[in-house]
Amino acid sequence: MLEFPVATSSDRAAYVAGTFDTKGRELAYLRQCLEKLGVRVVTVDLSTSGKPSPASVHPREVARHHPGGEAAVFSGDRGSAVTAMAMAFERYVLTRRDLGGLISAGGSGGTALATPAMRALPIGCPKVMVSTMASGDVRAYVGPSDICMMYSVTDVQGINRISEKVLANAAHALAGMVTHPVSGQETRKSALGLTMFGVTTPCVQAVTKQLADDYDCLVFHATGVGGQSMEKLADSGLLAGAIDVSTTEVADEIVGGVLSAGPDRLDVFARRPLPYVGSCGALDMANFGAWDDVPERFRGRRLYRHNPSVTLMRTTAEECTAIGAFIARKLNAMAGPVRFLIPEGGVSAIDRPGQPFHDPDADRALFAAIESGFRAGGNRRLVRLPLHINDEAFAEALVAAWREIAPSPAHRAGAEAARR
Repeated sequence: MLEFPVATSSDRAAYVAGTFDTKGRELAYLRQCLEKLGVRVVTVDLSTSGKPSPASVHPREVARHHPGGEAAVFSGDRGSAVTAMAMAFERYVLTRRDLGGLISAGGSGGTALATPAMRALPIGCPKVMVSTMASGDVRAYVGPSDICMMYSVTDVQGINRISEKVLANAAHALAGMVTHPVSGQETRKSALGLTMFGVTTPCVQAVTKQLADDYDCLVFHATGVGGQSMEKLADSGLLAGAIDVSTTEVADEIVGGVLSAGPDRLDVFARRPLPYVGSCGALDMANFGAWDDVPERFRGRRLYRHNPSVTLMRTTAEECTAIGAFIARKLNAMAGPVRFLIPEGGVSAIDRPGQPFHDPDADRALFAAIESGFRAGGNRRLVRLPLHINDEAFAEALVAAWREIAPSPAHRAGAEAARR
């Protein structure tokens, strides 16, 4: 991932981006609103039609940031051109030293064109998308980022009594964020990312209780986007590291559940040399919706009705072997210090004797696959413990592992003072 150059307060500009060949009037209105508020504006044209552009930044200038150059964007095929322009714009925004915020307006195509660049920007950098799609499922556009999606109400087509108000409100919102940035407190504790699922809650609560005096503990619900959100913060340089108790999203990725964080889960720690402590939380299950929504091919499996909206499926020994191999590969690629703790007594609240997902053979397959694939050495260790994941002693072991590989609060404070 390219590093984003942070602009100082006096240098910040609001970037207004979109397809000026089809949305020029609406984008120009956003620019006018922002300039009336005293905000410096840079307009960026993402059109692929080849028509003359009124924007500050010509489409060809954006296109040059594509790995394949202008020719990859202006290929003559509209579908591939738009996809390529989105990629070029994503790379373009990461080179802008004066970018204080980004706003766009459009329909489904314009939203798909602008939001990849917004997702690439760090958490905290203002991003506003006025979209016809904002009243529906926006996960594909927002992902783990902090994009402000504003429903356009009418189509983004002309200035009328409705669009005038909506676009003006969006411009005012961005102007406020750009001109009144929230300054971080220098004395604030370092942020630590943790992943939790309902069936690993006692473990994570115990860990956060022990570390709360030294860290700002940010707990993420491991529902797919939760893991992505934690890793987005890590990629943005906003986390000191992670205690990844609940890697359950990997099970959904391998088995086909609905809460996968995607095949890139854990990859951020290969790019960022952050301290990482992980475990096997809730790898005994894949997740589906209501009972009747479980896919037909899984109806004969061991299922558990977690609540009316969530049905869990026990992972098999074969699936656990694949899950373990996936995790071992990701651990081996990590750039920072690693500790991975295996709770031999069970990986979730319902994986212990007498509980519905207790399956020692499947657990053993999971643990064996992780252990056989893991490359130990240096500051990389795998630890097996005869404990259940929700045992207090296991939480204590996670905390001890974290303190072993993470810089002490005093060390971090000294480093911050030296940088200032």
